Amino acid sequence: MIDRFALLSPFVLAVGLALGVALLVAVVVLVRENGRLRRQVAVGVEPGDPAVDGADLLERVAAVSHRLAATHPLSGLPVREALLAHMAADGRGLLGAIAFADFDRLTAFDPTLAEHMFATATARLRAMLPRERFVAQVDRGQVGLWFGQTTGEAEARAELDAVSYALGEEIAVGGRNLTPQIKVRLARFDADGAIEANAFVARTLASFTLAAGAAAQPEATSDFADLAQDRYALEQDLRQAIFRRELRLEYQPLVDAGAGRVSGAEALIRWDHPGRGAISPTRFIPIVEAMGLASEIGMWALNTAARQANEWRAAGLDNLRVAVNVSGLQLERDDLPILVQRTLERHELGPTALEIELTESVATSDADHCRHIFQGLRAMGVKLAVDDFGTGYSGFSSLRTLAFDKIKIDREFITDVDRRPDSQAICQSIIALGRGLGIRVLAEGVERAGEYAWLRRHGCHHFQGFYFARPLSGEAFAAFVRDRATLTKLLTVGGMADIETRLMA
Repeated sequence: MIDRFALLSPFVLAVGLALGVALLVAVVVLVRENGRLRRQVAVGVEPGDPAVDGADLLERVAAVSHRLAATHPLSGLPVREALLAHMAADGRGLLGAIAFADFDRLTAFDPTLAEHMFATATARLRAMLPRERFVAQVDRGQVGLWFGQTTGEAEARAELDAVSYALGEEIAVGGRNLTPQIKVRLARFDADGAIEANAFVARTLASFTLAAGAAAQPEATSDFADLAQDRYALEQDLRQAIFRRELRLEYQPLVDAGAGRVSGAEALIRWDHPGRGAISPTRFIPIVEAMGLASEIGMWALNTAARQANEWRAAGLDNLRVAVNVSGLQLERDDLPILVQRTLERHELGPTALEIELTESVATSDADHCRHIFQGLRAMGVKLAVDDFGTGYSGFSSLRTLAFDKIKIDREFITDVDRRPDSQAICQSIIALGRGLGIRVLAEGVERAGEYAWLRRHGCHHFQGFYFARPLSGEAFAAFVRDRATLTKLLTVGGMADIETRLMA
């Protein structure tokens, strides 16, 4: 459905009379189509006047059209044409582009809320910019900053970074607290180049390849709108989860059956939502990665795990290693070894207290880059483990090129391994491979005594899973480590029937 309303500009009528031609009719039309607001300029003539040349009329109106709508009705900012005029006048300079990445997606299910959020954020933007900075709304949810020739690139980039940080702060809109997702770009414009100003602006805006924006569907069904709204609300809450201390870590014991002890723990992230309760990691971890929050939340997890490891050591629990998962986004950072080293130093831990764990698919996405990162981590003494081994396409080659310290057999092959010949063949091969390469092999997801017994009998010495313990709080994990009687019973094959009965009770 399309709602239109027109604003007749009186001065255009006066221009028409002064020109001595037919009455010029120029209107600015604001069109709301599928919840999206856009501007149109319509030009016409009084019917029946043969003295008017249409092309000449359009040319004359175009000469004054920049006066029809100096600002955008939504943001109050100058429109794209004004930005293009500045660029054309200067000839060259720096253009900053700001995108409100979730504007279209929010518009898909709540146009009014999206417009209020954008208007509030752009008001904040105008207040923080220096007086001489020209800013314009160049597209839906997108703003352009013209730095011209007088501002250096380093200064312009610093200003854009400050703007991005400020606009990303939580704002109150319509009784709700929203955290805008902000993306920025900086590009150099030169009128002597092959691309004119309008095309340059369009190309710069097109560089915002946003997965979130692609989710918006103008013809969304009510079911889709409900799902989109729920996903958006979950993302908003997730942005604040660290600040509100809703995230926590649990620790699942890593058992060394050969040594008869708990060798460490894997740190597992949990989210206790104040309204939704406990949210499964299988639901929110993909959102973390899609939103680009993996580095931020990953560093929080690394620091939290290191702090806990220090507390265990202070409580007399030595020789424990905490394994922390690293995402693909974290691994892309060249400074990951430096960040890990600083974390260890901050919490007064030695490198043997930490193990970095990543999936096979992440580790093999860019083998050369990963090899460089791994060399830096291994040089300081940090151990490396590959998770979900056997589910990727290049498992054996990755062991040779990336030299992991531990292989974790995926739980898919562990479940009912004592009853499934196909899983037995795979597990035996991985155990033999690890033995030949001198790499520890850990079976994860061990839930039954029969699974543990078969794996132990076939040479596997390291275990993780519900058979030994579910993920525990830091205090409960420490108690489990100290309870050597229970661990001994779990490790004793003769007592497995009693243990399995206890677990099923």
